[in-house]
Amino acid sequence: MTVPLGQYPDPTHVVAHLSDPHLLAAGQLQYGVVDPEAGLVAALERLGRVDPPPQVLVFTGDLADKAEPEAYARLRELVEPVAAAMGPGGAEVVWTMGNHDERAPYAHGLFGADADPEAPQDRVHEVDGLRIVALDTTVPGYHHGELAPEQLTWLAEVLAEPAPHGTILAMHHPPIPVPMLPPAQIIELYDQHLLAEVLVGTDVRAILGGHFHFTSHSLFAGIPVSVASATCYASDLTPADRYLAAADGHQAVNMVHVYDDRVVHTVVPVTDAPEIDGYPLSVAPQVLALTAEDRRELLSKKGVDLGALVQSLGLEA
Repeated sequence: MTVPLGQYPDPTHVVAHLSDPHLLAAGQLQYGVVDPEAGLVAALERLGRVDPPPQVLVFTGDLADKAEPEAYARLRELVEPVAAAMGPGGAEVVWTMGNHDERAPYAHGLFGADADPEAPQDRVHEVDGLRIVALDTTVPGYHHGELAPEQLTWLAEVLAEPAPHGTILAMHHPPIPVPMLPPAQIIELYDQHLLAEVLVGTDVRAILGGHFHFTSHSLFAGIPVSVASATCYASDLTPADRYLAAADGHQAVNMVHVYDDRVVHTVVPVTDAPEIDGYPLSVAPQVLALTAEDRRELLSKKGVDLGALVQSLGLEA
């Protein structure tokens, strides 16, 4: 962990939230244009720069666009080595079902022959006291989401005992309004009040979702909800003279930093943008060596020429 430069301590957990890679078998493009593998690879490369590195990679569904076994195999080939190389102990990977996934190839491709391909793909992960529940909100044969009564009973039983650092709920269909994309309301999570009844009073600290291909935030049963955009293509929320439009742009992932008393969500674009100003990594130890008072006077005070300051420290911008 880093030495804090401000008033907050380091987070207890660092989680990367990715959604909707929509991988296809080799050589296929979405809409004849988008290479979903390239988007996922770019996202993973970005996450490799995060410091401190994620302890968990949470994928909130639509892992394979056509539920092809080859796509699930390729997903593991791309993600698992990157996760294993993150930090001293590697990062755990949490898979979540999406409406484009199918239970049999999903279960067998990601969890092996012993996985039940007929049952909802609900699973519990524990990461250093943080519980992450992957909840299968899919309905076979449909794109909207639902939760069966037995799933809600199971979830209530899981949440009956609090986890040391609380729980994060990962699900493909997020329980939020969709004012910016009205057609998506048709394929939202149905009967959301039933889930709310289960979550009230539990230790769930955040809900992570995907499905809509754009970033959004809300509250559900008093719990913050964070929706990640897709790594493949995004929804255009203000298209010109179009009822619904997909765009090859604005792809992003979210970083989730868990503290003892709060959770911070940060949007990280998948693609690089041109840098117009900045300073090299070699500046960091110089800043760290300053006292808090010197940092305030040298780096916070208006009128200080940061470029000249960097040069005076013997560094180059």
